[in-house]
Amino acid sequence: MSQNFASISKKALLVGVLSIPFLCVITTTQAAVPATATVNKTKLNVTDKFVYVGQLHSSTGTMAISETGSIQAEKLAIDQINQSGGVLGRQIKIIQEDGASDWPTFAEKARKLTEKDKVAAIFGCWTSASRKAVLPIIERNNSLLYYPTFYEGLEQSKNVIYTGQEATQQVLESLNWLAREKNAKTFYLVGSDYIWPRTTMKIARTHIEKVLKGKVVGEEYYPLGNTQFGSLINKMKLKRPDAIVAAVVGGSNVSFYKQMKAAGVTGAKQTLLTFSVTEDELLGIGGENMAGFYSSMKYFQSLNNPNNIKFVQAFKAKYGQKAVIGDVTQAAYLGPWLWKAAVEKAGSFDVNNVVKASPGIELKTAPEGYVKIDANHHLWSKSRIGQVQPNGQFKVVYESKGLIKPNPFPKGY
Repeated sequence: MSQNFASISKKALLVGVLSIPFLCVITTTQAAVPATATVNKTKLNVTDKFVYVGQLHSSTGTMAISETGSIQAEKLAIDQINQSGGVLGRQIKIIQEDGASDWPTFAEKARKLTEKDKVAAIFGCWTSASRKAVLPIIERNNSLLYYPTFYEGLEQSKNVIYTGQEATQQVLESLNWLAREKNAKTFYLVGSDYIWPRTTMKIARTHIEKVLKGKVVGEEYYPLGNTQFGSLINKMKLKRPDAIVAAVVGGSNVSFYKQMKAAGVTGAKQTLLTFSVTEDELLGIGGENMAGFYSSMKYFQSLNNPNNIKFVQAFKAKYGQKAVIGDVTQAAYLGPWLWKAAVEKAGSFDVNNVVKASPGIELKTAPEGYVKIDANHHLWSKSRIGQVQPNGQFKVVYESKGLIKPNPFPKGY
């Protein structure tokens, strides 16, 4: 993947800051709606009244436990944008497709959304496998994907805005914390068997061995949807690592952590840090089965700031008081707002213009506190570590002092 953006001009890299006051409804008279011919010169599905976008997540299959929150958050953001007047005077209409936790299905649906529906943008994917499946289609058809999940990095595309963390913001920062605060010197790595966990653990192993001068005493991967972890748990108990580092995803998390507790591996006895469990997964796992373990994310529902309080209230008002909000859910919520900001800055829905307008855009009112888009299409954001509480929420025990610049191609990894 090229690290250069041929279509991003120097002028675009020096653009000013744009702040979006979301979570409010604008009641003032809207400016005149620009003519469709001036804001849509590439035959996207844009009319005088509406603009159509795609939503492509797994609402069924093993990944639905993780992706349902993203679907909900994107719909909430779009509802709020529509209530505030829409984008360039147009209401957003969603064409929703189900990737069904199957990577070829994601590719098929991406082709439909870009070639048949001609959507102006797509909000979607969760796993790196699904993103990799749709990326060639997105790039070939010059579409635009807002991807919300923390991921391994090592990618940069003109056609993707990455609203989650990459590895230097999540993995390296939390491993340093384990070594510094937990005196961890030996590590056991475990993950689901696909590109994100394997690449993430490759980066983790390199950092543990070369930077922290620690030792990896075990490394295991299991198929998506796997429910049998007894053998793995016995191996980990025998190795007695200072820290278990986990990247198990989807429905497998429920079996993994329940079996860990049944085997006596709890937060009171074992340090475990996960890169993949948020409040969404804890709904299925149960906080009591992970209490005392740690998760590395940039956002937790328990964050106590005015932006997040408003966001949580709005989310629960729409989806019920028992609804929870995880890291990827919040990152998904940012996507429509960042797209709106770029479209209105560009004065156009055309992808090349939106891409040029994106670097430098910031959201001061993001629930996580503050983010901005880097020239490499990733977000500057903070790193946080939360400890699982029995009630399914997290207590934040670490927060980086400032925003961490995204670096999807870290030297030496």
